[in-house]
Amino acid sequence: MQKLFTRKFSTNKYLAYLLASVFLLMAMLLGISIGTVSVPILDIIGIIGAEIFRYSLNESIDPMHSNIVMNIRLPRVILAGLVGASLAIAGAAFQGLLRNPLADPYTLGVSSGASVGAVITLFFGVSIPLAGMFTLPILSITFAFLTIMMVLFFARRIDRGMKVETIILTGIIFSSFLGAFISLMIALTGDELRQIIGWLMGSVSMRGWDYINIIFPFFLIGSFILLMNAKEINAMSFGEERAQHIGVNVQRRKMLVLIAGSILTGAAVAVSGTIGFVGLVIPHLTRLLWGPDHRHLLPLSIFTGSGFLILADLVARTIISPTELPIGVITSMIGAPVFAVILMNRRKERRG
Repeated sequence: MQKLFTRKFSTNKYLAYLLASVFLLMAMLLGISIGTVSVPILDIIGIIGAEIFRYSLNESIDPMHSNIVMNIRLPRVILAGLVGASLAIAGAAFQGLLRNPLADPYTLGVSSGASVGAVITLFFGVSIPLAGMFTLPILSITFAFLTIMMVLFFARRIDRGMKVETIILTGIIFSSFLGAFISLMIALTGDELRQIIGWLMGSVSMRGWDYINIIFPFFLIGSFILLMNAKEINAMSFGEERAQHIGVNVQRRKMLVLIAGSILTGAAVAVSGTIGFVGLVIPHLTRLLWGPDHRHLLPLSIFTGSGFLILADLVARTIISPTELPIGVITSMIGAPVFAVILMNRRKERRG
């Protein structure tokens, strides 16, 4: 099985990582450069280099540009990249685990569950002792995990065979229900939660280095768990029975993937709100380009998901400048048609 994956990918491996790295780098440079005030790319490189290596800034560089890069655009671009990477690798893992390209944190209801946890935390001012600023992601992750467990529980009650379509439909139902619950909270509490509406639509605007500090450790933990289980996800993508026959502890590995996906999704939602379809579109396109081997699909999804959300955020803040659109609007406009195309293709394959 692994030989099949390796043979398909080996000739394109270096090209795939090179293109993904270049895509991410170009997305970051564009995201930092373009805005109300344009910053030349050479100035960006000089400013970041001076900050990293602690040498004096070139006198030809405008100090205002340095302030814009280091305090506004760079943290925003890094945060968007981390959120995009988290959602993309979580989506790739969910799709491999459930053997369905329609699975992602958004369609499975995980994002909505994380949003409920975040809204409750923000509204009631919940604070976990000793957790400090990590209270928000911890509760978002907890609600995300509880949601996916409830989705799987109800899917099993509906269909003992646990067909993937049943799981996804159950996830969509939960997502709709939790979204309605959040809307009800906003309606009943008046102006106190109105500011959260924009957050729920997804945004990385006006979020500085503190938010990067919040998501980064969870991104490392969740990504590490998934990358360490890439071979097992490969095996489970052919079916749980076959995976068991070759020695995979299916229940343990499945739980690890679900926990890691919940960690990544919950942390992303905590800092950016609900951003849909990144975990659907990016793994699907990456799989089409470079194949289904999760040992490479997962890291490549990190690169492409990161670059994609940086560019989506760039479009969101410049397309009707000076007004900013929620980034979730851009990803949904791209993701919804892709979702429809994937769904139609799957139905054609069944009929054929």
